Amino acid sequence: MWDSKFDELLRQYLPYLAADEELTASVPLRELGLDSLAVVELLKALEDTYDVRFEDDALTLETFETPGVLWSALDNVLSVAQPVN
Repeated sequence: MWDSKFDELLRQYLPYLAADEELTASVPLRELGLDSLAVVELLKALEDTYDVRFEDDALTLETFETPGVLWSALDNVLSVAQPVN
């Protein structure tokens, strides 16, 4: 599904997800406490952690709907990205 870095990073922005609770691909991130400010912070953290930049067309509310959708968007960026540095 996704790597452990993604899981650990995403959990930092989900205040309603218990530490021992499984993060599934289809759970709505808003239900787990991801708000608009957290989306911006999460986006920056993902870009820094994976050394990529999301294109504008990937920056939609739908991208941050579920962990599965977000991972898919990140995976697409990773598959075509050159390192930012």
